[in-house]
Amino acid sequence: GALLALSKPPGLPILGRPGDLSLDALLPALRRRLGLTAELHVVKAPAREYSGLVLLSSCYHTTKKLQQFFTNARWRGQYPATYHAITVGVPAEVEGEIRTGLRWQQQGDRAMVVPVLAPGRRSLARKDVKSTLTRYQVLGAMGDCALLQLQPRTAFPEQLQVHLTLLLCPALGDHEHSSCVGRVLGVPFFLTPETAPTRTQVLDKELLSRLGLSPRQLHRLPLHIHLQELVLP
Repeated sequence: GALLALSKPPGLPILGRPGDLSLDALLPALRRRLGLTAELHVVKAPAREYSGLVLLSSCYHTTKKLQQFFTNARWRGQYPATYHAITVGVPAEVEGEIRTGLRWQQQGDRAMVVPVLAPGRRSLARKDVKSTLTRYQVLGAMGDCALLQLQPRTAFPEQLQVHLTLLLCPALGDHEHSSCVGRVLGVPFFLTPETAPTRTQVLDKELLSRLGLSPRQLHRLPLHIHLQELVLP
């Protein structure tokens, strides 16, 4: 019918400035290649850093109906989107929920998302902090890495990356938040963003060898979070 699903590579933004490479800029060429007469709209897509499912529609009313469905599903406590992530570290529990407040915080000349473990009612009411929830399940583990299923019930930028650091298992390729997980004698612990400057993710020699990467190539390692499944009405 009106729906089209694609798999997006990591690093491709949905929207971009004129002349920049973005999914939105590619839609006219995609429409011509598929021989479609109607304009394509983005219904649902993962963030720039993520890979995975992009849902497009050639019908404006279908687009609005499905976008409203995703919003309503979260309000009803449902989990319409399922992600997979590869993590550095294995969670202590095989399944559970991560609940925390999230907010934007200025760090020097840049803004970043930070957790607020015990947000006050006033900050939540003013919407300075948003209460967030992600359900997780360990699907498999090998060595010091795990494959996780993640189902966010709320939507906030970088929610999944921050929630994984609170599990002490940052996503592979997370060069933004992984520095918040430190280790002493192999035991991980959480560092506040104020005390953990952003840096390229640090991996041990064994994992680097298994990935076939040198330390100099690490900054090019993409974020391993993938939008795996969307539930439609």
